[in-house]
Amino acid sequence: MTADGMTYADAGVDTHAGDRAVELMKGAVAKTHGPEVLGGVGAFAGLFDASALKSYKRPLLASSTDGVGTKIVIAQAMDTHDTIGQDLVAMVVDDIVVCGAKPLVMTDYIACGKVVPERIADIVRGIAEGCQMAGTALVGGETAEHPGVMGVDEYDVAGAAIGVVEADALLGPDKVAAGDVVVAMAASGLHSNGYSLVRSVVKHAGWTLDQDIPELGRRLGEELLEPTRIYAQLCVDMAAAHAGLHAFSHVTGGGLAANVARIIPQGLAATVSRDAWDLPAIFALVQSAGKVPWNDLESTLNMGVGMVAIVAPEDADALIAQSAAAGVPAWVLGEVLPEDGRVGGPDVIQGAKGVDGGAVYLSGSYRA
Repeated sequence: MTADGMTYADAGVDTHAGDRAVELMKGAVAKTHGPEVLGGVGAFAGLFDASALKSYKRPLLASSTDGVGTKIVIAQAMDTHDTIGQDLVAMVVDDIVVCGAKPLVMTDYIACGKVVPERIADIVRGIAEGCQMAGTALVGGETAEHPGVMGVDEYDVAGAAIGVVEADALLGPDKVAAGDVVVAMAASGLHSNGYSLVRSVVKHAGWTLDQDIPELGRRLGEELLEPTRIYAQLCVDMAAAHAGLHAFSHVTGGGLAANVARIIPQGLAATVSRDAWDLPAIFALVQSAGKVPWNDLESTLNMGVGMVAIVAPEDADALIAQSAAAGVPAWVLGEVLPEDGRVGGPDVIQGAKGVDGGAVYLSGSYRA
């Protein structure tokens, strides 16, 4: 407090630090801008030239918003802040792309206890790099300093995006049919869900984040901070290349089976063979160290599958090859069949996230 009275800085908010953070990040943000973005960094609102939508017969706008959950705690503990942005982009744009929409623009929001310009710039640099991977323009954002509400080293991030899809190219359950093939696309790791469970297991096991874990081949913290894979551009390309592509499911909160169930129409069921892939080590490690029941584990974590495609059988091999060529391993997970009336138990999932649709039948055991 000065002799003249209390200032905003005395209350814990440093506007000059915020300005410095913008200077540090604006180059990375500008790299996401094509000619459709107007005004650059610093405007009150991001502007995107939507005249390209004139070529659409009936453009549908798709929107999504999300955060990265308690994975943020790992980033803060590791003092590593340049990967969490990719997680944020993935959680938002990969929800948009499941309906066949191309993500066009994204905005971000960072709340923190104290603006440390270099840390904020690292976070936004990660967001910008993620947007480049997704082919999405980062057109705006906000950093808010919340002293007294958050600790000086605490922060949280959120984002929102808008995409577009031609109405007659919309993907979803209404296109899924008996005989379709269920294709899995590999996750890069835990992605950004289930970290409350994972952190509890870490604490229970007495592990430290800088501890080398032989099963992982690296430090635990490095594994837990592995960025979420961004599928958006690959999925957009797949939708353009395969008329037999009927639906995508982004595997996030609720796990693999529950998210696949959201895109299966009533009267049908998707099969998932647990022995169709090798379970990545981190999932088996969490299960064994915490003695987590398998049905709880698979209803919380992605189990190594980050995106699922439902495709006509004649397009399945080409879609798998396209995914592999893009550096994303893919494989047949199961098929779509008429529902046979099975109900209840951990091997039958139906009615997830408020969707009253078909079922998912799980079978077999995971390959470690």
